Amino acid sequence: MRVIFGVLSLLVVLAIMGTVAKKQLQALGSSGVSTRINQMSNPSPGDAATGDRDGATLAIPGGMPGGVAADTTGLTVPQQAQNIQQQFKQSTERALQQGVDRNARSAP
Repeated sequence: MRVIFGVLSLLVVLAIMGTVAKKQLQALGSSGVSTRINQMSNPSPGDAATGDRDGATLAIPGGMPGGVAADTTGLTVPQQAQNIQQQFKQSTERALQQGVDRNARSAP
């Protein structure tokens, strides 16, 4: 009897999880992505939906019209990482200095 209730409860849980998963997949499917991809696969030259696009957004069907191309400054990934780390270090030092200055002003 205990085994039967265990199996039944497991089936109920699986059924609930299946319906939730099905609803989630249907929500993803009805988000309009597939229709935008189909519409943008063969855009006409006068199509208002295409807007002003550069090569980066033309390559992505249904891409954002305001999208911009990647940064072409010529920096390598390690150099970009070094720049970001340096910016964080400078902003942290600046914030710490502001705290020291604030404490110095408030001390009698």
